[in-house]
Amino acid sequence: MKQPLVILTGPTAVGKTALSIHLAQAIGGEIISADSMQIYKGMDIGSAKIRPEEMQGVPHYLIDELEPDEEFHVVRFQQMAKKYLQQIYDHGHIPIVVGGTGFYIQALLYDIDFTENKGDPAIRQQLEALAAEKGAEYLHQKLAEVDPKSAEDIHANNVKRVVRALEFYQETGTRISEHNEQERQKKSPYNFAYFVLNDERKKLYERIDQRIDQMLDDGLAEEVTFLKKKGYTRDMVSMQGLGYKEILDYLDGTISLEEAIYRIKRDTRHFAKRQITWFKRERDVTWISKDDFERKETSILEFMITTLQQKGILPEQTV
Repeated sequence: MKQPLVILTGPTAVGKTALSIHLAQAIGGEIISADSMQIYKGMDIGSAKIRPEEMQGVPHYLIDELEPDEEFHVVRFQQMAKKYLQQIYDHGHIPIVVGGTGFYIQALLYDIDFTENKGDPAIRQQLEALAAEKGAEYLHQKLAEVDPKSAEDIHANNVKRVVRALEFYQETGTRISEHNEQERQKKSPYNFAYFVLNDERKKLYERIDQRIDQMLDDGLAEEVTFLKKKGYTRDMVSMQGLGYKEILDYLDGTISLEEAIYRIKRDTRHFAKRQITWFKRERDVTWISKDDFERKETSILEFMITTLQQKGILPEQTV
């Protein structure tokens, strides 16, 4: 008998957080965050982290668990999330994985094996030195030459993932995108429902702009200033997050605040577009377009619960 697992994902700013709380309350769920930034303490505004009062008593995991100088990656996410899945099952509840980091969700859902290739430290150091000398864009172009699919999926600023993909290719002669695709063909060990919440592109982009304006009003620049004073630097994975690196540039005097805001909004829109492209390639996905439900959350919830009943994740009498 496979254990149940519910996934609620979608592009940034689409409205996952509020919906996830109401879904958890309706089905007796507990939430595991699949977000690469909300794991970090002190990075609240720029990551659009859920506030304690917004949780409405629903337990959340992988929120505020690491310091910004600690590394968080897909393997660590998978290990921590599997531990919390077991805790939630022990509570007799249903885990709901909520967030927009598609690779993390994929790794957990299909239990992707990352152990067979440990990597070569010498190759890694050589590639890291190349990135330091010639820049992230140069290294990303090298990846595009040998593994175009990975280069499309991995942003040039994510140097660690670019290095990992090139390292894998140099060591094995196989593209990491092909390896990951083979892993994805595995059957999931869970009885799952994989919901992708989406919105009309124009409305989504408006929400992104509004959210970033609100972040600035809430003190994003002050948050980054505080992190900088604590010694957290731009070479850390956490400080490469959208909103943080641009405000760092502003604080360092290399760009104006207006330019920083422009870049955050532009790059967040591009990020949302890449997220949608990723989820369109995923298997066994149930798309939820907000327009189809006249943007009424109660109607969306009813649809989700009906779907969970049809999949045998919930009994028919659940209200």
